[in-house]
Amino acid sequence: MQRVVRSTIIDAPVDHVWAVLRDFNSHVAWHPIIAESVIEHGEPPDQVGCVRAFSLKSGDRIREQLIALDDDAYVSTYCILDATVPLERYVATITLKPVTDGHRTFWHWESTFDAPRGRERELAEMVARDVYEGGFEALRQHLARLHGPTPSSRGRASGATGAAIESTVVRYRGHGGPEVMIAEADTARPPGAGEVRLRHDAIGVNYLDVYMRNGLYGALAPAPAVPGVEGAGRVIDVGPGVTHLLAGDRVAYAALPAGAYASIRTMPAESIVRLPDAIDAETAAGAMLKGLTAEYLLHRTCRVQAGDVILVHAAAGGVGLLLCQWARHLRATVIGTVSTEDKARNARAAGCEHPVVTRDYRFAEEVLRITSGRGVDVIYDGLGVAAVEQNLASLAPCGRWVSYGQASGPIASISPEALTAKSLSLSRPVLFHYTASRVALDEMSERLFGMIAAGNLRVRVDHRYPLAEAAEAHRALEGRRTTGSVVLVP
Repeated sequence: MQRVVRSTIIDAPVDHVWAVLRDFNSHVAWHPIIAESVIEHGEPPDQVGCVRAFSLKSGDRIREQLIALDDDAYVSTYCILDATVPLERYVATITLKPVTDGHRTFWHWESTFDAPRGRERELAEMVARDVYEGGFEALRQHLARLHGPTPSSRGRASGATGAAIESTVVRYRGHGGPEVMIAEADTARPPGAGEVRLRHDAIGVNYLDVYMRNGLYGALAPAPAVPGVEGAGRVIDVGPGVTHLLAGDRVAYAALPAGAYASIRTMPAESIVRLPDAIDAETAAGAMLKGLTAEYLLHRTCRVQAGDVILVHAAAGGVGLLLCQWARHLRATVIGTVSTEDKARNARAAGCEHPVVTRDYRFAEEVLRITSGRGVDVIYDGLGVAAVEQNLASLAPCGRWVSYGQASGPIASISPEALTAKSLSLSRPVLFHYTASRVALDEMSERLFGMIAAGNLRVRVDHRYPLAEAAEAHRALEGRRTTGSVVLVP
């Protein structure tokens, strides 16, 4: 079952927007992909149960039925009865809410449907882009023709205007150790088209930041640069074309380009999601990159199922603790490597049934003992080069080695023969490839927030540093002196 969710702000009072949408057949007058449309049997277009038969400019034909209409709550629900496009069991709901200034409307458009195997992502993106995003912009233009500029938009430029805002950033001038990072004054420019300016309440610290600073991943942020790809805060203002965010919204992100080590920053809006009320900024800053990583590792790169046996390296680290909890929720057996007894206790509390304490990256013998010589089905490896030989020894036949980090250094080339011996497979996934689609980002974020809200994931933020002390945060991370998540507080 696919789910597509889109929201936007329309510069028109809610009654104006509702008057158009309430007419179930009005789409032909404003939606750009509809060629012809008629309500069957001459029924009123606001009668629950009426059927709208229409054709798209592509030549496809669709019959939709209005199944609910609430004039008090501004909610309309409809379904597809039959169509030449391969959307099955399609049900959509539109919900409108007046924005507090009285002249704008929040529009939430949501649908669920089945699609043929292999075309799920393609059709979800088509619905989101052509139907929803295209409809938003077309309705704006239609309402402007009908009613003219609204009081909220008269005299106001599209998007944000104004001057740069003073900001504090941590920047490295050259690649090297933590000492190359210096806190200094800077400015955050006004957002341009498709951008947003936000004030951070918390900033996530990750090994990816270390790799940028030391030059291992220097191409992602060539010196001089501001590192960091994860943060949470509030929107200050938005640029032209941004429809899913408003000033004052609580938001979070885990995305390139780098630049999160800043009290205020301007960045692409497409990478940002709104935060549910139940999740605070520190939790979000400690969970977005690590939590989205856990989501794609367990549900996309390798779909872990009940009964699987997995090995999680650095099981008491930020990603490790989330992987342990999430995998136990999926009813997998979790083995984890840690460097101290204290970390073993933390990992065990997170669902790691078999913590293996090792500081010299030797763990295969104990893993084979725990699994009665069989080995594990999947290894989630953020260690890198130091664990290569032990990983190969620890995997069961047909096992999966998922290398998502390189804390001990980059892995050299692996001989195919080393994998052939037990029909093993090796993956080297990157989070930002999985979140490149807005549909996928929404799905992954929703699943992550749902797991946190339900209490299935507890995000530990055990270490907080002032933004200006980012170098010390890096020293603690590289010195293996941290558990859970590390955040910077501007």
